[in-house]
Amino acid sequence: MLGLRRWATRTAHLASLAGICGFAQQAVAADYEGSPQVAEFVAEMTRDYGFAGEQLVSLFRDVERKQSILDAISRPAEKVKTWAEYRPIFITDRRINNGVEFWKQHEAALARAEQEYGVPAQVIVAIIGVETSYGANTGSYRVIDALSTLGFDYPPRAEFFRKELKQFLLLAREQQVDPLTLKGSYAGAMGMPQFMPSSFRAYAVDFDGDGHINIWNDPDDAIGSVASYFKRHGWVTGEAVVSTAQISGEQAEEGLTVGLDPVKTVGELRAMGWSSHEAVRDDVSVTAFRLDGEAGPEYWLGLPNFYVITRYNRSAMYAMAVHQLSDLIVQARGTK
Repeated sequence: MLGLRRWATRTAHLASLAGICGFAQQAVAADYEGSPQVAEFVAEMTRDYGFAGEQLVSLFRDVERKQSILDAISRPAEKVKTWAEYRPIFITDRRINNGVEFWKQHEAALARAEQEYGVPAQVIVAIIGVETSYGANTGSYRVIDALSTLGFDYPPRAEFFRKELKQFLLLAREQQVDPLTLKGSYAGAMGMPQFMPSSFRAYAVDFDGDGHINIWNDPDDAIGSVASYFKRHGWVTGEAVVSTAQISGEQAEEGLTVGLDPVKTVGELRAMGWSSHEAVRDDVSVTAFRLDGEAGPEYWLGLPNFYVITRYNRSAMYAMAVHQLSDLIVQARGTK
């Protein structure tokens, strides 16, 4: 798939400044015919990034507005799940066993990623397992349709998705691929690790050294890219992810972190009635959180590596699912 380079070849020539306005004002056919937003976007891409305006106008004639995407992103949020409801979605025998198999098939790449980036193989495997079931479900929407639909027709987050659309077109040019061929989620997340275009450009790596980054169906590149992302976000080699905690006293609940950013140290939480099952230095800033599990409330201290996982997805339950899946894959691998 990433061998397709026709579009990049025909868009490599810069548009002359005299032609920019004319290209931007051309009517765009199909779902975006006459859209002033698209005309403005084309003008910006030609002016700021040197794209050929006539080629972008031609490209957008093939872009489709997807009502199913707007329906999906506008759908009222489901009832907020408890940890007891959320955990079984991702911690299953099938996902654990498939994780063991994925590790077996790509052992060399995982070992090299762990060596080069310091990120444990099991964490890389768990991320790919939670995100796309090891590449089995990477999304069926054309990325350009998703980002265009949300960038031009979803006002609440249009600015964000237009920025991602810019990043996507830059990505396609850099990687020499036809942007009409790349698939992803309804929100434009791509490949086995579900990178948004901005994350792709910032963190994805050509881990197999073939000259192109393919996170869609090249497990080596996906593995290296996840490791790169974690390393760049501050993963500390050899450090733990979480520590179980107990609370006591009237101030204990006040110690719970609002959001995910670690703002209190272990020492400060200790003074509020928190105690850690594992030894953690008093000066370490942590995320203190509670999960409602099957057996009742669970209290945890999220250590710096836990915060790194939440940078991938801003959810404490997501980070815990990744962490616990990674541990269970290690355990299962040791028995096979």
